[in-house]
Parts: sequence; C-alpha cells; structure tokens
Amino acid sequence: MRYRILLLAAMLAGGLARAETIAVDNGIAVKPSDVATPTRGMTMDQVADKFGAPASKVPAVGTPPISRWEYPGFIVYFEHEHVIHSVVVNS
Repeated sequence: MRYRILLLAAMLAGGLARAETIAVDNGIAVKPSDVATPTRGMTMDQVADKFGAPASKVPAVGTPPISRWEYPGFIVYFEHEHVIHSVVVNS
C-alpha cells in the first residue's frame, strides 16, 4: 500500500513524464511510453496549437476548477487554463 501512495505522489509531482501506469499482480507498475503529451504549465491555447482539438472536453468542476481534454491516446488535466498532468491511456 505504501508503494502505491509513493508512486502516485511521484506521478502527480511530475516525476514520471511519459509513463503509463499498469496493474500487475497485487500492485502497480510504470511502463515507459513514446506518446508525446502536453507538459505541465502549458496553456489550453498552447495545447490546442500543438496537439489540435481534443476528441472531447469535460467541463471544470470543483475549487480550484479542474477540467480535462480527452485525446485518442492521452488525457490532459487542467487547473484553470494550465496543464497540471497528462496521462497516457490504453486504447
């Protein structure tokens, strides 16, 4: 359990860029990924310019407002107008 908490904290802190989290046995592991994703701090306009329009946009919820844009190979999470995390998804 402690391993999962530490891994999640590292991922959220941006320490595992371009990685994919996968379930294995009784835990989780990180699998490197070649998928290019937006980096922390990019604006929504910068993401749209570089990656195009998302397949879907999920409106912001909560305080601070967190929204997400879904692309075919990854999901981008925003706080206000800035990227806070990008996640590669299995297709």
